[in-house]
This record gives sequence, C-alpha cells and structure tokens, in this order.
Amino acid sequence: MNSSTPISPHALGNRRELFIDDTLIAQLTDGAYRQMHRPQPKEIALRHDAPWEGTGTGYHSVFQDGSRYRMYYKGFDIKVTPGQIVSEDIDHRFTCYAESSDGIDWQKPELGLHNYGDNKANNIVVTSEPIGQLKIDAAHSAIFKDSNPAVTPDAIYKGIFRVSEPRGLVVMKSPDGIHWTPMSDAPVITDGAFDSQNLAFWDDARSEYRAYWRSFEMPGIPMQHSHPDGVRCIRTATSPDLINWSEARNVTYIGPTKPEELYVNQIKPYHRAPHIMIGFPARYIERDWGDSMKALPDPAHREFRASAQKRYGNALSESLLMCSRDGESFTRWAEGFLRPGPERAGTWNYGNQYLAWHVVETASSLSPDAPNELSLYAVENYWLGQGSNLRRYTLRLDGFVSVNAPLSGGECLTELITYEGNFLRLNFATSAAGDIRVELQDERGLPLPGFALEDSEPLFGDSVDREVTWNEHPDLTQYAGKPVRLRFALRDAELFAYRFTDSK
Repeated sequence: MNSSTPISPHALGNRRELFIDDTLIAQLTDGAYRQMHRPQPKEIALRHDAPWEGTGTGYHSVFQDGSRYRMYYKGFDIKVTPGQIVSEDIDHRFTCYAESSDGIDWQKPELGLHNYGDNKANNIVVTSEPIGQLKIDAAHSAIFKDSNPAVTPDAIYKGIFRVSEPRGLVVMKSPDGIHWTPMSDAPVITDGAFDSQNLAFWDDARSEYRAYWRSFEMPGIPMQHSHPDGVRCIRTATSPDLINWSEARNVTYIGPTKPEELYVNQIKPYHRAPHIMIGFPARYIERDWGDSMKALPDPAHREFRASAQKRYGNALSESLLMCSRDGESFTRWAEGFLRPGPERAGTWNYGNQYLAWHVVETASSLSPDAPNELSLYAVENYWLGQGSNLRRYTLRLDGFVSVNAPLSGGECLTELITYEGNFLRLNFATSAAGDIRVELQDERGLPLPGFALEDSEPLFGDSVDREVTWNEHPDLTQYAGKPVRLRFALRDAELFAYRFTDSK
C-alpha cells in the first residue's frame, strides 16, 4: 500500500461502520468477499381484515417511540371485475394506525375519530376528506417522529401526504401522532408523479430535512411496459423547514446498474449508523406468461386481474437493498434483498414483499439473553380480494452485508482512517473452527508495534459487540487521531461492522 501520493484519511470518530458499501474497503484478498444477507421470515405481525382497511393495504411506516412502537398504513380498496380494475374510490382512502409494546404483537386501537359508515369504532387517523382547498389522499402517506432539536410541541410527529388537488405533496403535523393538521395550504413539492409512498425525515447527521418521492425519467431505454412518462425513478431534495425545498434531482447509482422500475424507496438513516442512509426500493418486473407463471400461487386470480390489463397478472415485485453516504449517490445491490420466498397463497404477485418504512430494533426471538435483532415488515396477500397481511422478518443488528471468508482464509484491508477512542469492537460471527484477527497498520502499510496480526488474539463466537485485544492488551489510545489502516484476517467468519469506543 505504499504510495507517493498523499491520501486523506476517512475520519471515523467513534461512529459504527458497516460493510453495506465498499467506501472504506481498500482490498479484499484471498477468499474474502462481501455477502448480502436476507431477512428471515417470522410470524404475521398484523392482519388487515377490517372492512375500512380494504384489499390493498400497504405503505406502512414503522418506528419506535420510547417504549412504544407505532405503525401507520394505508386503507385502500381495489376491486376487480371482469375486464376492469377499480381502485379510484376517493372515499376509501385512509391512514390507519396500530401500536405495539415490543414490535412483535400489534394492536389496532379503536380511536373513535372518524366514521366508517356510521361507526367510529376504528383505527383511522386521517381521511381523504378535503381540508380547505387541499384534497388529501390519505392512502399515500409516510409518517415519522421529528428528531429536529428545534421541533415544537405541536409538531412532534410529521406526515408526508399526496394531494390530488392541487397536485403534489403536503406536510401535516401532530402533537400526539393521532390528531393531524396541514402545515401549509398548498403542496410544498410539485415536481413528481407521487403515486407511491413519498417520504421525508430529519437528517441528524446533516441537520436538514430530506425528502424522497416517486417520479419518472426518460433515458431512451426500452421499457418493460409502455408508460408515456418514462421509467419509474426516485427524486430527492432538502429543506430547512419542510416547507421550502431545494431544487429536486434524481438519485444516482454507483457502478454499473441497469435501469430498474422502482416503486417505493423506503430510505432513512440507519439508527445505529445514522451517517448511512439505507433504502429498500420495491422492484417491479413483468415476466412472460409461460409454465412458470402458470405454476405460481393464485393462478385464477392472476388471470382475473390480467383480464383488466395484462401486467396486473404477470407483474411481480420484491424489495432491493441500497445505501448512501450523501443522500444522492447510492450503492444498489442488483440481487433481490427480500425475494418473494417459498410459493404459497398470497405471494409471488404484484404488490408482494413491499417493505415497511423502516427497520426497528426488537428483542431476540431466540432467548431473553440473546442480542436484539432488526425487525422488518413486508406485505403479503395484496390485492387478492381480501385484506392483506403484514409479516415480520428479522435480521441481525447491522446484518445487511458482511465481509466473509472460508476456512482457508481471506483478508480485508481498510482505507486509511482516523478514529477517536481507546478500544475497537466488532460485530461478527464465526464457526467453531473459524476466527478473526486484526492488525493496525501505519500509512505505509507496516504493522504498528504490538498490534501486528500475530499479536492479535483470535476472536471466535457470534457477537454483535466484542472487544478486540492484542496479547491481552486492548488499549488503542496512542494511535487515536493518527492515520491508520485496519487489516482483518478471517477464517470461516463473517464481519458485519466495527466501531472505536471510549470505554470497554
């Protein structure tokens, strides 16, 4: 790694770093490679079986709020008649609410706020009734708790809603997450298509609001299906106050990526490494009518939907994984992150596996003394004539992507970095025979005295937070603030994340 050209180190401070992109990776050698990990299915978290929830329930927003988990989603009814799809009933477009004490068992409280028919015994928090000149589409919303330090008590919770007239996006506020009012009498973003879950949030790492929404671009490439406005894409802008926005632009992608039809974006800072934004866009793809299509679940209903328009029957969807360190340029994995999964009723159809916005941390399903895990939630049974289901999936903390190596070994060398703190801690997993060792190098690539690979105590086990030691000596104080590289040597191991800390 010797070089005559000065290299500016990446200043990590004591933030957690993931391997979800290759920004900090200088080399992967021998058998080392990066591996994307897929969420594991668990129980049905919520059944959308109430009549006001409709047949097209989706666009879930999920976040932890102190000791409570909150969930918001669309109540939306899609009716199918021979040769026709009806989904434009403005009177059946709601934002509904559910909550949980653990992120696993969810309840739909009877809020008594809005009528469905002549009954207020429901969990509807926003309807599509006009508010002044605004025609709110409550079935297209994204809700978040505002972490801006300057947020006022009447606006602790915010929501981004589609508006049909005037066309665009409007921001609504709430003091309690239940009662909502618009923050303006006109849309604040008007450049887009918006037929998706459009969202915004406060970016703590950059002290600004950022929004992402659905649009179209026309790059002159063949379409998977004809659309007059081009290919579905994601646009973004920033704001100091959610009202005044910068000039919008399309997000871009690092490396060779083919154009994809992306419906939702589901982008948000990852709570354990908030300088990294992680998104779960839904990929839309049409497949040929052939033996495989005919063998998929719900064939009769698939053909019924196709009688209205072919793509409603042969379109499939799944969620992808992408991330960004600046909010505009994204690394996107081409392979499916949340695939349709084992064939069963309610899966492998258009609208299946749309992930909620965003991940939350929950207790382990293995044992009370096991580390927490990430919970993700995805839609099943969408648009099949009855209410859809929301299934919970789990992933280990920071477990999106790892650096892996077989038992024969492999190494990962980081770019030049500086750090703050005294100790290095890893999130890793090995086999009983495997291990990880770590070396600190200087700018020339030479091992630092006492911190060479042969000084490193082999780490084995499966831990989200294990201290690294060298000859039983873990203290790295003497090199804090100085440019160094980390050399990880792995054998039958996975390395998910690392972090420098001030204490053990």
